[in-house]
Amino acid sequence: MCATLSPNCFLFFQPSSEEGTTLITHEKPAGNPRSSTISACFNFINSIIGSGIIGLPYALNQAGLPFGLLLLIVVAFITDYSIILLIRGGNLSGTSSYQSLVQNTFGFPGFLILSALQFLYPFIAMISYNITIGDTLTKVFQRIPGVGPDHILAERHFVIVLSTLAFTLPLSLYRKIKKLGRVRPIILQLSVACGGFKAICKTLCVLPGVPPVDENAWTFAKWNAIQAVGVMSFAFICHHNSFLIYGSLEQPSLAHWSRVTHVSVGSALIISAAFAVAGYTTFTGYTQGDIFENYCRNDNLATFGRFCFGLSIITTFPLEFFVTRELSTNAIYSRDLSKAEHVVVTLLIIVVCTSVSLVYDCLGVVLELNGILSATPLIFIIPSVCFLKLSTGHLFQGENVIPIILVITGLFVMITGLTMTVLYPEDCSHGVEMFYCANANVSGTVPPA
Repeated sequence: MCATLSPNCFLFFQPSSEEGTTLITHEKPAGNPRSSTISACFNFINSIIGSGIIGLPYALNQAGLPFGLLLLIVVAFITDYSIILLIRGGNLSGTSSYQSLVQNTFGFPGFLILSALQFLYPFIAMISYNITIGDTLTKVFQRIPGVGPDHILAERHFVIVLSTLAFTLPLSLYRKIKKLGRVRPIILQLSVACGGFKAICKTLCVLPGVPPVDENAWTFAKWNAIQAVGVMSFAFICHHNSFLIYGSLEQPSLAHWSRVTHVSVGSALIISAAFAVAGYTTFTGYTQGDIFENYCRNDNLATFGRFCFGLSIITTFPLEFFVTRELSTNAIYSRDLSKAEHVVVTLLIIVVCTSVSLVYDCLGVVLELNGILSATPLIFIIPSVCFLKLSTGHLFQGENVIPIILVITGLFVMITGLTMTVLYPEDCSHGVEMFYCANANVSGTVPPA
């Protein structure tokens, strides 16, 4: 493992639970294994379709169904364009990683800014994991005979602390967690597939009037649509492993890479749109930041999905924690940590992360903040400014117009989105049984109203 996150390190990310991605650091290998176009597309799609997809129905709730779909298409287009732009910047600068591109273009200050954003992304993701654990596992535990709403296992604060002490903290104390990386993707894909099946089933099969349709359900656009862009950006971010996949191609040319990007992002868009529409049309204006929160406590399939999702989060948390600890320690130390320092830094980050998740429980707002503060600059701004700096000729020449627009758009989304999220936060009900579940039976089938 690299002692520091320098341009000589080979950096790649693994799909994560809330968005998903995890940075892993390796020495740059002498020769990367080559993959076919199909394999590269599957790897790319897998890096995009993480459990950030769980929040997309909520994004449509924020933006309005028609306008939200348009925004989702726009975010996918920007993602596609900026990924290609990133590789073009790497070719112009002769670099082969996101970090080395930024440092080569803007020097050490640029590298620090990128490192800060890459620290912020998994740190906020860990907070969202704890919130989801508190909401999800409490409902799973309530399916145990004798565990009711007033039981300690149904108390989100206790469950978060219990999960931290029993699982996430011990796992995070490891210096190397490669074994977790082999198990976690299977659990993650199972939970997402289960959630998607449940949303589609509900959309097609739920009897009329249950849950009730919000009066503004089919509004073309809602005034807080800008907040939805943050959630969508969080779900689509995949730039961190673009260089890895590009370098693995049998023919790593820009034209070949463009085809891979178009197919991958286009496929991810179709899957994401289907999931988002299915989830939103089921619950309309009552759609929560975590779609599992909309399903009734006594819904057996939803309980299984929550259980799988909870396992996925618990095993993913240490992977995200690895990123935050690596980046924070590299900013302070230029050497490997001693055992005592390793434990102190681990405890400090865990305590701060857990404390925030105990105080705040609205997952939708956390997803918005992570998308606005970290995903948006990583997608919209940084690839564009790097290309503009490296591009020869006049600033406002033809090929620079779109990057300039992306920079302006990214800044607008960050400033406006952050302002609106702070002033108009989500009115969440996470961890609380939805009102329409009062008459649900044990099989999860809801009777007609």
